[in-house]
Amino acid sequence: MRKKKIRGHKRKWKDIENWRLDHLGLDLTDYLLNRQGYDYAKIRVSPWNGIVLQNSEIPQPKGKTKQKILNGLLDIYDDWKKQLDQLGQPYYLKLWLFEPRFSFSQVVCAIGDRIDYYEKLFYQPETSKKFSSVCYGQLKKRFQNFTWEYRLDEDHFENNFVSNPEMYATRQDYEDDIIWFEKMLKKPHRTEKFKEAIGETTEMYSFKRGIVWLGERQNK
Repeated sequence: MRKKKIRGHKRKWKDIENWRLDHLGLDLTDYLLNRQGYDYAKIRVSPWNGIVLQNSEIPQPKGKTKQKILNGLLDIYDDWKKQLDQLGQPYYLKLWLFEPRFSFSQVVCAIGDRIDYYEKLFYQPETSKKFSSVCYGQLKKRFQNFTWEYRLDEDHFENNFVSNPEMYATRQDYEDDIIWFEKMLKKPHRTEKFKEAIGETTEMYSFKRGIVWLGERQNK
């Protein structure tokens, strides 16, 4: 798999600033928050916007580019917190900081029934780790204003991941996925068995990809 080289960093910095500005000012009447009970600010800056080229790997942001993204996430968090504090009701607001899949990082908020969903979303291992702000350079002091919870970043697959051949374009694609899935299950993973089946799903397999720090700034 080839690694895609990132070019045009100054243009990326402008895009990052536009992304930051676009997410300042949480719309409390927005459909996602008002009707669905949640909202989020993902890193929507090319090439870290979820689009991956076939047979290529996009390097994670680093250096000044990473610092600018982190600054944007912190600004968005602080801005959303000011507005959510005015709601007069409980809410969930945390900065999800992924390592090493940094481009997955985002700010997430929720109200009502969705609070409990997000509080239980990530698996908490028995052995914990302590967050260190030392590696975040000039943003160190801002990170120290947060409390951080240690969780696992995992990819999840249901036991019936490749159960329906009709969903595939060709029989070969179906058989290739079966072989791939069988190889995956030989790797270390967690298995969660459901008390009650959800359709044909009876188990969930979770593969560790890294960690995610859940950051929350406390009221002074």
